[in-house]
Order: sequence, then structure tokens, then C-alpha cells
Amino acid sequence: MAVRDLLAEAHPVDRIAVAVSGGADSLALAAAAQHVGAKMDLRVDGLIVDHGLQEGSASTAAWAADQLTALGLADVRVLRVVVDGPGGVEAAARRARYTALREAAGDTWVFLGHTRDDQAETVLLGLGRGSGPRSIAGMRPLDHPWARPLLGLARTTTVAACAALGLKPWQDPHNLDPRFTRVRLRTEVLPLLEDVLQGGVAAALARTGAQLRDDLAALDELATDAYQRAAGGDGLAVSELTPLPAAVRRRVLRTWLIKAGVAELTDAHLRAVDELISGWHGQRGIGLPGGLVARRAHGRLSCEGPET
Repeated sequence: MAVRDLLAEAHPVDRIAVAVSGGADSLALAAAAQHVGAKMDLRVDGLIVDHGLQEGSASTAAWAADQLTALGLADVRVLRVVVDGPGGVEAAARRARYTALREAAGDTWVFLGHTRDDQAETVLLGLGRGSGPRSIAGMRPLDHPWARPLLGLARTTTVAACAALGLKPWQDPHNLDPRFTRVRLRTEVLPLLEDVLQGGVAAALARTGAQLRDDLAALDELATDAYQRAAGGDGLAVSELTPLPAAVRRRVLRTWLIKAGVAELTDAHLRAVDELISGWHGQRGIGLPGGLVARRAHGRLSCEGPET
């Protein structure tokens, strides 16, 4: 039902791809997608990423591929990637995985097996990093090309589904390795919170994320309308921005600065530019990444190279 319901929200499609690691979540999702696909005349492909980080990873990927083929998926492919780059193994593996999945799937939806437990971990990570409401809002069910129909289901549900279907999930050793932040959240932090708060924490965190996504969507819509009123010529009209609530105004500024070519925009940059509106006293321009400068003059904000 979760797969069918999410497909109803997506644009009409005749093909989807399911990303499968071999674990219970993605195997159960693949089985459900194939079941729904057969009824809807929908082609379901399987994509398996081999990160090459563990001995025997190729055999594990082949084993997962055999299970998908047995389920009846139309086209099953193993995508081998190279994991490198900044940010540690977790971040590098994630970048490599998502890049490979996006390229292999083309313009179709890629279904991911993230569950309510994964959503709770994501919300906790956002809280711990203090990176704002958008990160605390967690993962969206539909975020093209990614589709996550299992966000409302507990991980125990996918394990039970695999057992009922005779599927044999792979137990990834990395899921028990305390070097990884998510593993410690999963095995230490969340169980402690469940104990202290007497249960229901994962579901509560997921609900919090969903509520925040609704709020963010409303703010984004207001900001889009405000940007269209303020933008024009070579900048933004200060008179249109001054009456706006700070949350809406900063969204307008973020959109404008990104369009102007400001890379790696931080909250500190955004707040400094906002001072040109909310705390204006004739100050000089604000230096931004990429050698750009935001200035206020004659009732307008501009973003351009430094003065010569």
C-alpha cells in the first residue's frame, strides 16, 4: 500500500527503479514494488551499488541481484563505484552511491528503502548539528528522482516482510560499526531515548519532521511570491523586503544570492546581508564567497564584484 500510495502522488510513469543494498528494507521495498508494478503494468528495475569497501562485496551484490531476478524485476544491474573524496568514508560512499543511481536511472523515479527509523536518525542528526529547520525536517517522500514510500513504516515491518516472503537480507557489518555516527545513533542514542521517554521516540521524531516540512513549504511559497515582487533590474527593492518576517525575507535573499552566483552561502553570510535591510545605517557592502559583494544603494540591493 505504501508503494501504491506514493506512486499516486508522483507524475504518471511506466517505469521505476528500486535501489537495493541487500538489506531487509530495500529487499522488502523491491518485493512490494514488483507486486504493485505487476498490477499497474509498471516496469520495475533493480539497481545495486557495489561500493567495494568490504571483502567479498562483489559476491554480496551478485547475491542481492539473484534475489531481485527471482522476484521478477525487469532489469537488474550492479553498479560498481569508487569511494573517495573529502568528508570521510560515510559521506564519500553516499556521494558515489547517489551519483551512480541518478546516472543509471535516467529520468525515472528511484525508490529508496528509507524507513521511519532512518527518518528519526536524520532528524536527530539535524538537531545535533544545529543546521536549521530544513535539516530537522528530514527526508521528503518525493524529491525527484528519489522516492521513499517506507518513511511511515518501522524497520521491524520490513524485517517481518522479508521473513514472510522467504527473502534473506544481508546484514551489513558497517551497520554495527561504531565509527559511523548513524550507527551510534541507531544502537546507542535512540534506544536510550526510547527507554527514558518510555517509547514512541522514533515515531515522534518522524512526525516532527513531517510537520516542519509542511511549515517550510508554506514559507517557501510566501518567499517565492515576495521574490517576484522584489526582483527586477539588477537587484532587489528594499521597500518590498522591509515589511517581511525575517524567515521569509532571508529565503528571498538566499534565492537572490544563489541566482547571483554566490557559492557556499552560509547562515552567517545570509544574516550579514539581511542587516543591509533590518539594520541599515549606511554600512559598507558585505563580502561574499566568489569575490562578490552585496550592497545597498538608492533603495535597492545589488550583488556584484568588488569596487575597483
